Amino acid sequence: MSNVPHDAKPDLNSTRCTANFHPTIWGHYFLSYVPSSTEDDSRIKQVQILKEHVRKILVSPINNNLSFKLNFIDTIQRLGVSYHFEQEIDELLLQIYDISTKDNNIIGHDDDLQQLALLFRLLRQRGYRISSNVFYKFKDQTGNFNERLANDIQGMMSLYEASQLRFHGEEILEEAHNFTHIQLSKSLTTQLSPYLEAQVQHILVQSFHKGMPRLEATYNISFYQEDPSHDKYLLSFAKVDFDILQKLHKKEVSSVTKWWIKDLNVSTKLPFVRDRIVEGSFWILGVYFEPQHSLARRIMLKIVGILTIIDDMYDAYGTIDELELFTNAIERWDICCLDDLPEYMKICYTTLLDCFEEIEEEMVKKEKAYYIKYAKKEMKRLVQAQMTQARWFHCNYTPIVDEYMQVTTISSCYPMLIIISYIGMRDTTEEILIWATSDPIIVIAASTICRIMDDIVGNEVEQERGHVASSLECYIKQHNTSRKDAIDQLRKMVDNAWKDINEACLNPTQVPMTFLKPIVNLARVIDVLYKDEDNYTNAGGVMKDYIQALLVNNMFTNII
Repeated sequence: MSNVPHDAKPDLNSTRCTANFHPTIWGHYFLSYVPSSTEDDSRIKQVQILKEHVRKILVSPINNNLSFKLNFIDTIQRLGVSYHFEQEIDELLLQIYDISTKDNNIIGHDDDLQQLALLFRLLRQRGYRISSNVFYKFKDQTGNFNERLANDIQGMMSLYEASQLRFHGEEILEEAHNFTHIQLSKSLTTQLSPYLEAQVQHILVQSFHKGMPRLEATYNISFYQEDPSHDKYLLSFAKVDFDILQKLHKKEVSSVTKWWIKDLNVSTKLPFVRDRIVEGSFWILGVYFEPQHSLARRIMLKIVGILTIIDDMYDAYGTIDELELFTNAIERWDICCLDDLPEYMKICYTTLLDCFEEIEEEMVKKEKAYYIKYAKKEMKRLVQAQMTQARWFHCNYTPIVDEYMQVTTISSCYPMLIIISYIGMRDTTEEILIWATSDPIIVIAASTICRIMDDIVGNEVEQERGHVASSLECYIKQHNTSRKDAIDQLRKMVDNAWKDINEACLNPTQVPMTFLKPIVNLARVIDVLYKDEDNYTNAGGVMKDYIQALLVNNMFTNII
């Protein structure tokens, strides 16, 4: 962990910072949610019929229907119901891989760009190390992508999505990404059908690969409904499944909201904190939304609330002396430390210890009590990183970029959240927790995306109120460059981090894909929420729309 240099001078005139975060958007809205009674038998039976219809199509022989099968898998994934058919999809993609690939993982396929790019993407996102050289066939004699491809809008969208899975050294996919982005942007100035125009507009804002699966499902159910060739049974199944899961998620959010508002009374007792428990719930739905992860979500929901309190203490409220006390208290992890803390820190410290005790009790039931030591270790590492940043700010110290990233990828909370995300998962082992706490590349990559994208969009507001130097200031000072150049270079770091994530998900993976998926999803949450501004802190814009889409609007009711 980095320390402040001896020659750094503390700011003796520093005062307590206040960020003046806006109050909660949602108030007591979710407190009043009353879960409906269990699904009636006729509805459950109808759901099973719809699900079996989809399953039969997946397991039917491929014969000469490769194109149909590829599009069917893609649709299932986009509609958010692929978690019901993981085994069937794995087996089908293995068959497709055997049929479609030659030596050196080269796809043998016709010249249909849309289908070839879809085949490439579906296989690569399932871990197959498919070669991207197949796309060279779409270049002209000058070495550029053939301009005539631009007329194939479906092909352009498919290639654009395929390019999102590129990793280091894949120049052909870099070129494909740039080419398709330009051509799709141009296509919006032409006469596209409303159905196609809506898809192009969406993909340019949010690629499917980097999107939050649950949120993407809401868009894609609407798009699929407009497709005249849609399978009405699959569409109905997706709508019913969304509705059933929404009720479960609302129940979980209602429970954590009661804890936040009634038990902790955060808005009154900790008024300097971002009151964002509903937004935190949305964040965790980005990590996993499936019903089997309900316990894991409940654990994560409280931890996200506590981490928000801690982040705002270190970032915007606590004095340097108070923060040293809190950091030492976390290091000791003992309720006896309470007497040393100011009142607002006592609330946070007690809540943290109580929450960890609850988690430990849950783990004891599963004979996995030892899991908690990994979470404590990561929490201690997190507050040490937060403390280092507080010392930097107190001494007006601007580190070089590498030193900054070494500390702030930890203070981003993502390494901590990744450990917490595993604790409630069914198949977690101690080996998985040891791996996750050893700074694997994919954890560093997701944390890098979190830190840099947050810095870029939040920098100006934070510096106005008084804040530790961000990656922007560090880069500008170290390289004596402009703000624009610094942002361009930092965005390249984000692109490279995504390449690290993509490569880490190729077989053979270091750990099962089940445990890589939450890390990928945490990176996706950042891509969705931090494109143009900090939509967690400033939660009244698109964040409000997203929460309404997932947790408020009954978009797909009365569909059976």
